[in-house]
Amino acid sequence: MRVHGPWLVESSSKIYQSEFVDLHEDQVKKPDGSPGTYATVTLQPGVAVLPFSKDGQVYLTRQFRYAVGRESMEVPSGTLETGEEPLAAARREIREELGIEADEWLHLGVIDLDTSIVRGPVDLFMASELRFTEREQDSTEVINPVRVSLASAVNMVINSQITHTPSCVVILMAERRLRIEAQTNNR
Repeated sequence: MRVHGPWLVESSSKIYQSEFVDLHEDQVKKPDGSPGTYATVTLQPGVAVLPFSKDGQVYLTRQFRYAVGRESMEVPSGTLETGEEPLAAARREIREELGIEADEWLHLGVIDLDTSIVRGPVDLFMASELRFTEREQDSTEVINPVRVSLASAVNMVINSQITHTPSCVVILMAERRLRIEAQTNNR
């Protein structure tokens, strides 16, 4: 038995495991003392990157996403490889997905995809001072690059054209940060 916040975990079983996801089911005593079960999903830690050019353009991806059964507009994103640091993964993802390398990197923070049943932190980055090279897509990826203004990307989030959570958050965080920097520089 172990204490987990106001919960008491009596036992834990791994129900499923793959390269990207683990599913656990715990036998618990709920905060009110009643017995129950609680399932959690653990995803590999991830990164999401917003490449931003000097002329105010951002680089997104459009690709079919199996889980939702449709194309999704997103920032370059993916999971960390074993032992890989988030910044290294971010650098790898923009090179693989869009053929972009960047000299300037800004870590915007970390988000949790869903705090009730999912463990899966995602580090958010903004990349600038961009250079372009060959893309190195995975065999599972058919990615179409999309270049839009940051304002257009924000509107795509607001209008639910971009629904991928890390993409939404990193676009809105980057826009706010750049707006505050511009206001500070204009004083």
